[in-house]
Amino acid sequence: MLDGGKMISLDGVGILGGGGGLICLKRRDLGRSYGVCFLKWRYGRPLCAKPVEDESVPVPISAAELSRVAGNAEALERGRWNRESNALPRQLSATDLVAPSQGLNIRVAYQGLPGAFSEAAALKAYPLCETVPCEEFDVTFKAVEMSVVDRAVLPIENSSDGSIHRNYDLLLSHRLHIVGEVQLAVNHCLMALPGVKKEGIKRVLSHPNALAQCEFKLNKLEVIQQNMHDTAGAAQIIASDNLRDAGAIASVQAAEIYGLNILEKGMQDLSDNVTRFLILAREPIIPGTDRPFKTSIVFTLDEGPGVLFKALAVFSLRNISLTKIESRPQRKRPLKVVTDSNHGTAKYFDYLFYIDFEASMIEPRAQNALAHLQ
Repeated sequence: MLDGGKMISLDGVGILGGGGGLICLKRRDLGRSYGVCFLKWRYGRPLCAKPVEDESVPVPISAAELSRVAGNAEALERGRWNRESNALPRQLSATDLVAPSQGLNIRVAYQGLPGAFSEAAALKAYPLCETVPCEEFDVTFKAVEMSVVDRAVLPIENSSDGSIHRNYDLLLSHRLHIVGEVQLAVNHCLMALPGVKKEGIKRVLSHPNALAQCEFKLNKLEVIQQNMHDTAGAAQIIASDNLRDAGAIASVQAAEIYGLNILEKGMQDLSDNVTRFLILAREPIIPGTDRPFKTSIVFTLDEGPGVLFKALAVFSLRNISLTKIESRPQRKRPLKVVTDSNHGTAKYFDYLFYIDFEASMIEPRAQNALAHLQ
């Protein structure tokens, strides 16, 4: 193995079966372990090897990492792509016998770093799940598609800022199914390094949406606002770079993880600040009538007077409540040309309409409404 351009010798210590296993590599010159790798073997040769980093905070999955995994289909077998280092199965205990709805043995992806509000939403949906941080929203979709994880939890709407349009667009470009949703009360906290006072903060780092939701109080502090990729990432940077002139807007969990002191809780301008998250999976759930169901659809319409009104009327005629209407321009065909004899040619945006309605697909009224809409 090469270490800084120098060849070093490693001894392998661990367990390998015919299908692969875990191995610990020890440097002969230092007499200490280098790391733990999962090795997958086929026909006497290794197919992949992935170091397991000994860090308390998981490293987010990147698009490049998923691309490397995609190049090796066998590494995507269920349970193979795993960062845990347990080589042998352990005995079940009474605490293991928990209902699947609690998320036992379920891996849930979210965008951001540990301590992000999206991770809190994942744990609210599946309290016993293993959360998996991802760098981008797109990576969380791909992680589910490639069986790296079982579920993804993504924000879709905030009571203050409205819809997260990026995730609406991604829903159409990935073949995943909405299997649930969770609502999370977002409590923004101002935090800084131990010993730093509120008066000593010159700038505040956070996600743009978080900064916007705390605009009134931040303006009173007269600080510079800096956009970051996510709230927990802002807390991490302050801790890792020892920024004593900066604060972060993030969660209570982020302050605990990165060793920051909370200077003020409830920084949001509106006390009732709620974000709605969607839960995505590879396979759809089977709709029933045993509990309330919500159905999400997307469609486009031909141009004409009252066309949208007629489309929405198919639900009203059957006493079906609409809970959400969202429109997004079609990116591949943004403009629609309509001939007008009086004024020549008119151009309109061609829209996609996202609709959430309260009914199960197993109900005849929902089936009839969609047939009428079609």
